[in-house]
Amino acid sequence: MPNTKPFLYTSLSPALLHLYNVSQATVVIIDVLRATSTIATALYNGAKHIVPVDSVAKCIELGRQINCITAGERDGKIAEGLSYGNSPFEYSREFIEGKILVLTTTNGTRLLHMALDKGAREIVTGSFANLNAVTEYLLQQKNNVILACAAWKDRINIEDTLFAGVIIKKVRDYFNIECDASHTAVNLYEKAGGDLFAFLKENNASHFKRLMAYGLEKDIRYCLEPNQANVLPIYEAGKLKIY
Repeated sequence: MPNTKPFLYTSLSPALLHLYNVSQATVVIIDVLRATSTIATALYNGAKHIVPVDSVAKCIELGRQINCITAGERDGKIAEGLSYGNSPFEYSREFIEGKILVLTTTNGTRLLHMALDKGAREIVTGSFANLNAVTEYLLQQKNNVILACAAWKDRINIEDTLFAGVIIKKVRDYFNIECDASHTAVNLYEKAGGDLFAFLKENNASHFKRLMAYGLEKDIRYCLEPNQANVLPIYEAGKLKIY
């Protein structure tokens, strides 16, 4: 009997995305610290939609054209020329409900546009904040999947790999996984055990250290906590909306 399960692959860095056929897959954009955590949080708290852009200039330009909040970061800090950054705590319901957010980030929104340029069949965003929503969607759709880690300037990072690992752990019985990157991710997640914050700290995770140096421990802890903003952002016609 032929294997009719869909395939699941993991791209551990944007620099590796070209190795995968995104045109036949649901691409899950993963940028745990912090873009995809912030996207889920803003939508959960009532944002009308989010427009992800790949440059600060485009973000500022859109801000002049439409009534929206322009936000973004470069290297973990609020980008010059923008008023808001990439912290989930900036997007409370009181602030964001009913508003459009235009967002640019160092890694996550860049990767989303890379996937678009390569003809991705479908794009959703994933983080621990919306873990169950992502898992349930992938199981329901039964499409081929590429877990696309945003990493840090093309360098593989631990936290995005851990999130890919937990997704794989939850769905692996329903997918055909012939991918060493996926096996690596799930093994790393199982090795981390329950305390992901401690695991990142013990292993000197680079972006963890960067954000800790900026005094953002609260952000990190939030971004590692499952299902605090359990909605599924899906990309359609230039916008991320709740599925």
